[in-house]
Amino acid sequence: MTTTSYKPEWIREDFIDFIAEKFDAIWAYKRVKAQLVKSRCVGIGFYELSFLANRNFKAVNYRPGQCVLVTVVKDGVRHQRSYSVVEINTSGHVVIAVKQQGKVSNCLTQLKTGEVVELSQPQGEFGLKLNSDRPILLLASGSGITSIMALFKQAIQLGRPVDLIYFNRDDAYLDELIQLAKQSNHAHLHAINTLKTKLHISPEVLNHMVPDFKQRDCYACGAAPMMQSIEQLYSEFKLSEYLNTEYFQMIADDSVPAQPVTFSLAQQDFLAEGNLLESAEKAGLKPAHGCRMGICNTCSCTKLQGSVKNLLTGEIDHANNTQIKLCVSQAISPVRIQL
Repeated sequence: MTTTSYKPEWIREDFIDFIAEKFDAIWAYKRVKAQLVKSRCVGIGFYELSFLANRNFKAVNYRPGQCVLVTVVKDGVRHQRSYSVVEINTSGHVVIAVKQQGKVSNCLTQLKTGEVVELSQPQGEFGLKLNSDRPILLLASGSGITSIMALFKQAIQLGRPVDLIYFNRDDAYLDELIQLAKQSNHAHLHAINTLKTKLHISPEVLNHMVPDFKQRDCYACGAAPMMQSIEQLYSEFKLSEYLNTEYFQMIADDSVPAQPVTFSLAQQDFLAEGNLLESAEKAGLKPAHGCRMGICNTCSCTKLQGSVKNLLTGEIDHANNTQIKLCVSQAISPVRIQL
């Protein structure tokens, strides 16, 4: 006869957190809870938020260019979105910048001082290649300036030659960027307000502002039109190995017709246009997800059959039984997924 020892869980973690928060709003046994300590407007509908995180947050692991998943509770439902970290300042506060353009972002910009959210640990692979001795070119547009500004600060601190080309409509963070550029003779800022000057990324613009751009490591983050242009340009110049990108908006291939998708375990079928995560949600399904940017792996699952396109890399996966991320995958044939 086989006996199995049973060890009851006398006190649950969520119960400990529930009791502790009555005494300290951000205390938690394992979770990273953070309290809003400061909010300021840095552009039209664009807010910088500073959070004091509890002891569970591993600030020492943060690298400029990384992001955090922010979780808010709205109408009793937990919602997450990924935000680049502007900095972890001298007070230890985690600073992010949020554009009012979605459910989580709108919720965050309406937070009052003292209110609490949940954070992930720092994550993501976007960052300066510290083993490279090539000068640096940074490209940003819109709210992409958040991660790029972190890299700009780091390059200046390291004494690396760096040029930042910043396309914007409201001069967000412009004063801070000007002051940063003044800290080094090797740092140069090229700010372009596109409402005043009708410029976009092109070989002519790059040659004029940064004549040696082909000899530099390039890091880009911004809106879809700029990202598409820079990837095409670097591909034509055969410089793709020196281009590093971070997306905050997935670019689907509009030429691909809607494809039938099956979630095998749930026995649910739907038509997919754009990325698989959003297509499933439009069909009323609720697959697990986090960052929506291909960073956190929360929506990772097994593709049993079919072909998908990776919206970050452009790679096509025809194989069976492979791992994909719903948020950055687009069906280009009928697909069956183990969910």
